[in-house]
Amino acid sequence: MSVYDTLAERGFIEQVTDEALVRDMLAQHTITCYIGFDPTATSLHIGSLVPIMSLVHMQREKHRPIALVGGGTALIGDPSGKSEMRRILTRDEIDANAEAIKRQLARYIDFSDEKALLLNNADWLTELNYIEFLRDIGRHFSVNRMLSAESYRMRMEAGLNFIEFNYMLLQSYDFYYLNTHYGCTFQMGGNDQWGNIVAGIDLTRRLEETRVYGITFPLLTTAQGHKMGKTEKGTVWLDAALTSPYDYFQYWINTEDADVERFLALFTFLPMEEIRVVRTLVDAELNMAKSVLAFEATKITHDEEAALSAWQASAAAFNLQPVASNLFPSSSIPRRAITGDLSAITTINKSRQELERGIAAFELFAEVGLCSSRGEARRLITQGGAYANGTTIGRFDETVGIEQLDDCGEIRLRKGKKNYVIIKMIE
Repeated sequence: MSVYDTLAERGFIEQVTDEALVRDMLAQHTITCYIGFDPTATSLHIGSLVPIMSLVHMQREKHRPIALVGGGTALIGDPSGKSEMRRILTRDEIDANAEAIKRQLARYIDFSDEKALLLNNADWLTELNYIEFLRDIGRHFSVNRMLSAESYRMRMEAGLNFIEFNYMLLQSYDFYYLNTHYGCTFQMGGNDQWGNIVAGIDLTRRLEETRVYGITFPLLTTAQGHKMGKTEKGTVWLDAALTSPYDYFQYWINTEDADVERFLALFTFLPMEEIRVVRTLVDAELNMAKSVLAFEATKITHDEEAALSAWQASAAAFNLQPVASNLFPSSSIPRRAITGDLSAITTINKSRQELERGIAAFELFAEVGLCSSRGEARRLITQGGAYANGTTIGRFDETVGIEQLDDCGEIRLRKGKKNYVIIKMIE
């Protein structure tokens, strides 16, 4: 099998230019490929995991990945998949975000000894002379063809401004630049990038008379049609400072039944012969598969120690069952019941004075982040979905205070079945 077959089997590939040729080339030659990551925030989120994992698979098969941080293109803003213009960031904001994302990508990809490259397109895009760029590059682009691209057509009704219209030219130039300077012959990206990738292929062919290729990935949603990486708390980030390893673990363990097999294939390195068994699992064994998914995904992003800590906290909070020894033998998830450790669950300190006064339940649930607002907290409590130390909170204005402290000086607040925050009294 070539890496193309691996990516196809695991569900990564949506579109490809010249599939037979790409498959043969990836099987017979070592190539350089790239994916761009625009630094619009200080961290990437779960929506970036498919492209990240594809680069890891490429490297595992001895190909050379380029992770391209879009410090230059972020100054323009990618219109793909957006109904309105992205906020224009300052150069300082973009540079800070780019450095943070570089460090983050290094957790997944080995950049030592040039086994992979970490580049920033600001290094060449910001040096371009506009008149020369229009003459040498812009003349190869048809406006009619550009407007037919999905990323532009989506914006025509809402309005597409001129600065965004340049984005395809700049991304195409990236592919040409990486081909001429680093021998890059493959660009990969989300399916909303297909038009930009094809434009870059065409530009490189015109300027260099050489063949380059492209692959796109499906834009993932859950089986219920929800966008990947969104929860009631907001975006699920890859940075532990923004989304803790425990919350990251919880996102994956709450995967819908219909998504477990697909997500194991995309977001872990477990062999497919083990993953395909999921379609035969039900009830407790399917929940075990979710535990494996959560453990393996957390281990890849945060390391095995963080995954183990999240598993221990979840075992304590939700009485997780150990995974049967015959299921997923390649996983390093613990196979035995573990004495619970709640240290990974979000803990909020409250003074003795605060707890002696007491806090209205609906205010407390909003304050600690279990609910997004006091109104949501009122509805939750009224519907019987809020708990303190396992006891249902009866009224939205019921006081939570020192009387609820357990022997450890804590109050375990719970929303529904799976969302916990611990209140700890400090003197």
